[in-house]
Amino acid sequence: MKWLLNLFPRPLLIQLSIWLRPLIKIYYKGNRFTDPIDGSSYRKFLPYGYQKLRSNALCPGTLSLERHRLLWLYLSRETDFLKKNLRVLHIAPEQVFYATFKALKNWDYTTTDLHSPLADVKADICALPFENDHYDLIFCNHVLEHIPDDQKAMKELYRILKKGGTLIAQVPLDENRNATFEDATVTDSKERTRIFGQYDHVRIYGLDYYERLNAIGFDARGIAYLKSLSKEEIQRFGLPKAERIPVAVKN
Repeated sequence: MKWLLNLFPRPLLIQLSIWLRPLIKIYYKGNRFTDPIDGSSYRKFLPYGYQKLRSNALCPGTLSLERHRLLWLYLSRETDFLKKNLRVLHIAPEQVFYATFKALKNWDYTTTDLHSPLADVKADICALPFENDHYDLIFCNHVLEHIPDDQKAMKELYRILKKGGTLIAQVPLDENRNATFEDATVTDSKERTRIFGQYDHVRIYGLDYYERLNAIGFDARGIAYLKSLSKEEIQRFGLPKAERIPVAVKN
């Protein structure tokens, strides 16, 4: 995959994936797996992973991963977010959600990132150019593990969220760890990959992730939504074996 990123500009890759999606869906069409985000079905999902490939992880049509599909099921089944009139900020917008979220007429939807071509506003998460108490809902998925000063980023997210507003901030979280592990002296990309799981990660979050959010002022908890689903659904939707959805509300 890295050679593709080097060969083509990222905006072109995104556009190519959009153009080729109908053909990809036809090629992998089947009845074994379903992506709940758009309802498309496939004979298989593709393997995906950095250090270790996970089988049936990547949907070939939408490019969703297990965590995307789990989050979508939670949003569509357990919340009214998709139906309400909301001011929404999406940080480092995931391509799999971008078109769907942008098409929601009831959302005032803004995207932001330092580098993403999908970003409406180019900005640093530690210095966001938005007003206090501005957003009803913020998505910040798989971002904080990249940020050296994650506490500063969390404070910015808290600042721009309305009172009673919701932050959904998925991160790679090791539930076998009580405490988050980070070591700023690890700068070599291969060592970072070995220790943190990815070359551009700076920590491995433990169960104290929620405490870190709560220390800022949030009321944060991990929702074990997988427990609400049947084994058949977990298999059919290609969901993670174990993952909680971190939901934080501004007090």
